[in-house]
Amino acid sequence: MNDSFQSDTGVVAENRGRSKVRALGISSGGLDSILSAVILKDQGIDVEWVNFETPFFSSEKARRAADMTGIPLTVRRITATYMKMLRDPRCGYGGNMNPCLDCHALMFRLAGEMMQERDVHFLFSGEVVGQRPMSQTKPSLRYVEKNSGYEGYILRPLSAKLLPPTWPEAEGLVDRERLLSISGRGRKDQIRLAKDFGITHYPAPAGGCLLTDVGFSRRLRELLKHVQDPEERDLELLKYGRHFRLTPRHKVIVGRTQPDNRAILGLADFSRDAVLRMKDMPSPAVLVPGGGFETFFVAAAELCAAYSRAEEGSRVRVSVKTPKGIQHPDVMTPSREKFKDLTI
Repeated sequence: MNDSFQSDTGVVAENRGRSKVRALGISSGGLDSILSAVILKDQGIDVEWVNFETPFFSSEKARRAADMTGIPLTVRRITATYMKMLRDPRCGYGGNMNPCLDCHALMFRLAGEMMQERDVHFLFSGEVVGQRPMSQTKPSLRYVEKNSGYEGYILRPLSAKLLPPTWPEAEGLVDRERLLSISGRGRKDQIRLAKDFGITHYPAPAGGCLLTDVGFSRRLRELLKHVQDPEERDLELLKYGRHFRLTPRHKVIVGRTQPDNRAILGLADFSRDAVLRMKDMPSPAVLVPGGGFETFFVAAAELCAAYSRAEEGSRVRVSVKTPKGIQHPDVMTPSREKFKDLTI
């Protein structure tokens, strides 16, 4: 191969000689991410991680993995960029609103831009051939690579011997013989490898993306139907409470638990939202994002009463805090069935 590698999307990487080789990995914080990094580190490669964060997936595991291994981690919040892709993913969605292939392609594109900015030689990840039937087949991995814009620069150390050689392997920056050929959904090979490297603490495998969740995806679709450009906090609010659509412009969020209540109130903007609580008894926190008209607050107050400890049919007083002040309307406590058809 020549001293430079040209992908069919026009990205060129210079052969920078044989000084310290640097690699940037996309980390989820799981065992596969950890192993992919330590395998390269064992070859003397200078590795670092990036984790991309949105309201749909967090950096918590990646931060723990970085603390445990000492591998430098950059966390980037990419919600605005991600939402552009999410509205119309080129490859469509999985079982719910998870655009896995285009999600991975986007992350590698962003990581590739960082690679060039930081003078890093190549990218890597902990992906394993066949581990996920939709997003980690060989054709899927190929799709991600081509659509990232960094074809040839994405190394998957755990399955590298099952895939075509990448530029860093062909150029001798990485010893292909010391890479692996793991495939399938089992974890015996990874657990054995972790033991060999002295890795004893790592998270159990679990889906960390809310876009794969049926209920969350339903709420997200409903939000995007009514709000063209949702704010980040609108997306965060989808995680908490019960959601009711009272009008095309107005929704009400009712807390389920004390943690829900705290999260909902923490996301409230008191300069424009309305917040409701029962006046004389414990109740859920009720949020009306963006507020509403006076008549609208009656329905919100009924919701607050229905999900409080008030007896059905009793008359109660509700505190409604808006940017204009505090009101205390009296409402009759309805049955929760009244709002069944408005539940999102």
